[in-house]
Amino acid sequence: MTANTKEATSKEEPGHAPLSVANTASNGPPPDVPPPAYQSHPLGPLTASEITQSSIRIKASWPSGTEIHFKIITLLEPAKAQLMPYLVAERAGQTPLDIDRRSFVVYSLRGTHNVYEAVVNLTNNTVESNAKLGPFQHANSDGEEIMAVEQALLADPKVQAEIAKLKLPEGTQIVIDPWGYGSDGIKHETESGKFYDDLRVMQCFLYMRDPENSSEPDSCHYAFPLPISPVIDPATLEVIRVDILPTGLDDKVEPLKPWQPRPPNEYIPEAQASLRTDLKPLHVVQPEGVSFTVEPFSEMGRLIRWQKWDFKVGFNQREGMVLYDVHYDNKPLFYRLSLSDMAIPYSDPRHPFHRKAAFDLGDAGAGIMANNLKLGCDCLGSIYYISGVLTDGSGSPVNMPNVICVHEQDAGIGWKHTNYRTNRAVVTRQRELVLQTILTVSNYEYILSFVFNTSADLAYEARATGVLSTQPVDLELSHTPHPYGTIVHPGVLAGYHQHFFSLRIDPMLSTSSAPILSPSTGPRNAIVYEECVPLPFDPQSKDPSANTQNPHGTGYTLRTTPILEPGGYDLSPQTGRVFKILSPSSHNPINNSPPGYKLHIPPMQPMLAHPSSFHHKRAEFADHSVYVTKYREGELYAGGKYTNQSRGGTGVRSWAAADRNRRDKLDAEGGDEPVVWVQFGLQHVPRTEDFPVMPVETTRVVLRPANFFDRNPAIDVREPSRQEVNCSVGLNREGEAGSSGKHEQVLGGEGGKLASVCYGGHA
Repeated sequence: MTANTKEATSKEEPGHAPLSVANTASNGPPPDVPPPAYQSHPLGPLTASEITQSSIRIKASWPSGTEIHFKIITLLEPAKAQLMPYLVAERAGQTPLDIDRRSFVVYSLRGTHNVYEAVVNLTNNTVESNAKLGPFQHANSDGEEIMAVEQALLADPKVQAEIAKLKLPEGTQIVIDPWGYGSDGIKHETESGKFYDDLRVMQCFLYMRDPENSSEPDSCHYAFPLPISPVIDPATLEVIRVDILPTGLDDKVEPLKPWQPRPPNEYIPEAQASLRTDLKPLHVVQPEGVSFTVEPFSEMGRLIRWQKWDFKVGFNQREGMVLYDVHYDNKPLFYRLSLSDMAIPYSDPRHPFHRKAAFDLGDAGAGIMANNLKLGCDCLGSIYYISGVLTDGSGSPVNMPNVICVHEQDAGIGWKHTNYRTNRAVVTRQRELVLQTILTVSNYEYILSFVFNTSADLAYEARATGVLSTQPVDLELSHTPHPYGTIVHPGVLAGYHQHFFSLRIDPMLSTSSAPILSPSTGPRNAIVYEECVPLPFDPQSKDPSANTQNPHGTGYTLRTTPILEPGGYDLSPQTGRVFKILSPSSHNPINNSPPGYKLHIPPMQPMLAHPSSFHHKRAEFADHSVYVTKYREGELYAGGKYTNQSRGGTGVRSWAAADRNRRDKLDAEGGDEPVVWVQFGLQHVPRTEDFPVMPVETTRVVLRPANFFDRNPAIDVREPSRQEVNCSVGLNREGEAGSSGKHEQVLGGEGGKLASVCYGGHA
């Protein structure tokens, strides 16, 4: 059966579903008021009606009765060359030329491995392209599919037969975690012959709830891993084989034997022996309201303004939260910012763990896994929520409420100086605006945030929490060091693994009010790295002129190296290497330096898997802290468009290598536009403290102005840090001096309340 790409004849036009919008944030959801009529903005996320329109057009291109499983229906963003003039005109208050809206669609034919990608022109209501994917290109998983896989496995006779060998307690509840199969290129013998990983399959890991409390749906089943791991075809729901896991210190697989009891390890509060009672409430209060405003730039898109910042916020299935058209004080900084990719490779070399590697954005999607954030739980203070809409398997729109929360927070002192001659201290607080989304990827949670501050810094922060992905280990080995992980509970091994994040930065830095649109108006942005290097010094030299520049051996200077070749680059702690994005078309009025933004990148251990391994081939971004490539349309994802069981060759490493093979240099003067891919992450050697649920581990990339302004951009923060503004509460007893050296009693209860001089209603 082949797709009919003939244009559809229906005259349906895209519509607009109403959405409640608040122009200012509050402590509750936005009021339910009709929004104004919207124009179709080329960057606005797809509306519910546009998703429906897209699926209707695709269904109409196939014979009646064809069963289609939609995987992705998302906005296809216009070409940058087309969109940039639109944004400049829009910002200047002019009427931009219309740009057709298009959707990008990935779908499969149910019951088959035939996967297609299509482009629907929503403006003209036509299917512009509709093509079948080639070999080793697989669609992402989705919730409908995962639930079907779990049901099929529990009903499969081969799986039931293996479970029976464990002689589990009566009433045991089995829980299944389906994982992407990964890749190894190995043909396996199965009951039906040879199996090769060219077809999309899932490797499933089995657990059970606490058998003493099997009716508790939130029981931590990761404390009870089972040594059975079926492989299933999610398209046909056929169980291909049932792997038995190694549970010792080597790759030997033992015959299944009766399960041995072990204690539970729960994270839910009602299961704890006791809870702390001395932690008192901490309220985030903004009595005059928030300092940011939110308005729609499209039906689903939001424009946020805060402390000289303004930017557009979008949301899609793959990346989740995306920022566009980022400006500070009306100066263009970044065309597009997003978390491009993630990879989590595991270290265990034994079958089948050798294939265990999650690509959470490409294999599933940050948007579809986003939590519905709860007021007072996930975000504190005065919160504005942004919602999204995605597709389900039938092509119908699915509302995704409260997937992004927007709020302000205090971040300590912003800047301070005390003149010791007059004893006058001038100090301001640092305020941050946080846009946060939280993903649940089976066992793990990722808390992902863009963070803006009053000093013109923009940070991207990733925090990892949730539950470790566990595997069984023989009970008698609980006190024996394991080569591939940490034993975190009796009979429970948490494997060593790495977390890699790739932040895609598409810059448009300019100190004028508009970005450089063509080489005729000036060079595009350039990328350099700076290093502090010692001046030459030879203490043994008898030549009196040898050390004239550095006679005492204390001198060092700054060395700047332009990046002219696309490729991967590393940090260098020995030289303090810092990467910068520069705007060569202008100069700082104070020192004539090209204005720019520098990248504060946390050190990261590169991928440990061998370059010939599929782990390394697939995670094309995980071997260097920085990649620099030329801008090309469609190159949005560092690991490639399709990561599920990918083989490599379609991501940032390959794009850079292709440029080098063509001897294609980065030429800002000639109009080349760079894209910077920043890699950061965590080397996770699990601890017992990470179980049954892991305290957050945090890593952060900061984009900071470097000679972009002529002075501290936060010098004009209006309110200094004063008691009459901040209303702090002193807890020392009256008359006690903090420096007396005596033991001081800290007041609690009434002594910790806010003074009525600040906010009478809270005293």
